[in-house]
Amino acid sequence: MSFIEEIKLRAKKDIKTIVLPEAEDIRILEATEKVLKEGYANIILVGNKEIINKKAEENKISIEGAKIVDPNDFEKYDEYVNLLYELRKHKGMTIEQAKELVKDPVCLGMLMVKDENFKADGLVSGAVHSTSDTLRPALQILRTAPNTKLVSAFFVIVVPDCEYGENGTFIFGDSGLNQNPNSDELSEIAISSAKSFKQLVGKEPKVAMLSYSTYGSAKSELTEKVINATKLAKEKEPKLLLDGELQLDAAIIPEIAKSKAPGSKVAGEANVLIFPDLNAGNIGYKLAQRLAKAEAYGPLCQGIAKPVNDLSRGCSSDDIAGVVAITAVQAQMDN
Repeated sequence: MSFIEEIKLRAKKDIKTIVLPEAEDIRILEATEKVLKEGYANIILVGNKEIINKKAEENKISIEGAKIVDPNDFEKYDEYVNLLYELRKHKGMTIEQAKELVKDPVCLGMLMVKDENFKADGLVSGAVHSTSDTLRPALQILRTAPNTKLVSAFFVIVVPDCEYGENGTFIFGDSGLNQNPNSDELSEIAISSAKSFKQLVGKEPKVAMLSYSTYGSAKSELTEKVINATKLAKEKEPKLLLDGELQLDAAIIPEIAKSKAPGSKVAGEANVLIFPDLNAGNIGYKLAQRLAKAEAYGPLCQGIAKPVNDLSRGCSSDDIAGVVAITAVQAQMDN
């Protein structure tokens, strides 16, 4: 059984409600039909009700069973205006600004997730919006999870017919958010990514701190950052299987690990790959996706108080449906 099929089965065990604030996009409607047909999440669509229903009808997409919330006709509008104002008034927000923002589908969706009485468990956005337009309201309204220093993003990468990682399944972090993390931030990304791997894949994480150098084969400011991050992560989580700095081949290929990193408990077996910056992480996941024909789920977020996940704007309806399933499982863990 594939990774995403296992995730869908887990999602069915405790059905959660996921908000999709880009409901006027045809891919979102197609994904909604898939999710509801398979029955692993409830869906709230946010957008103009007439446009949503018209697009669904014209394209013969069934969204029966989904709840549609129109920002221009929402029973909790006044309540949410006050909620947003109270959350942001210390930053200078006025009531007038709050009134406008609550009409924004992403902002409204975040407020639904914030509202414990509304029973919205998570949100998926990014098919239309940029990462910043998805994460900014998430951090402003939902804020960070307890004991979290850094919000970061990762991809679940599933490579077909692959003997490396966890039967071809990896987490790539941070491949979607932090541009140039320092050593401490990189250590936090590694620790969070390991927890996400355990949560979603259910296996023991083996974390490789990636570089263009293995065990000092090259020296520069770039390698020193990864070496220091490795040291910090080991100090923070001494029981975590984590090693670095490692080149990619030493991290995942046993034969190369024996020569480049003998004695390492991670080298050759890594399933969580931590990239030194966003350039490397973004290039890495797209190479795997396009050349190895890997399934790439994400960018998924870690460190926000409630499950919120970003999408690539090039995503398909199947990608969206998969991320909805992952978000639902994260919401189960959030209880």
